[in-house]
Amino acid sequence: MGNTTINGIPAHPLWVHTVVVLVPLSALLLVACAVWPAVMRRAGVVLPLLALVALVSAQLSTSAGEWLQERVPETAAVELHTEMGGDLLPWSVGVFAVSVVLWVVHRGFLRRLVREGGGREWAWVNRVSLTTVAVRVAAVVAALVVGVGAVAEVYRIGDSGAKAVWQHR
Repeated sequence: MGNTTINGIPAHPLWVHTVVVLVPLSALLLVACAVWPAVMRRAGVVLPLLALVALVSAQLSTSAGEWLQERVPETAAVELHTEMGGDLLPWSVGVFAVSVVLWVVHRGFLRRLVREGGGREWAWVNRVSLTTVAVRVAAVVAALVVGVGAVAEVYRIGDSGAKAVWQHR
């Protein structure tokens, strides 16, 4: 998947720069949107779109890295970096998924059936609000878990890649 070279240069180090910027940026925006509804109102659909671009960039970087691994000398550091590289994808998917859910809830696209006035009548409520305590807490916890996890993985994988390239030089 994705180009393996760009203008004759291996694509992996070029895609990595996109990942190193967009994954932490989307994670930070996700946490900010979960914590502050005013940020979510301003961000809107930008949040899930940014997370989607970060996810696609992570996949492109991984694919280009696998191609590059076959063309560089095999070392323990390169092997470790390659193994770690696949660990970012689930975190990127998590950031994207939580971003979509947060946006959907914020936009009020979910409906729920509730009892009206404590009686026997049921009615559809057109909006699940982020102002309810349980929904807010769940959104903040989910955003923090996937956001911190994604940023930590970017750091770990990037550190192992830098060591693979620059160690012993």
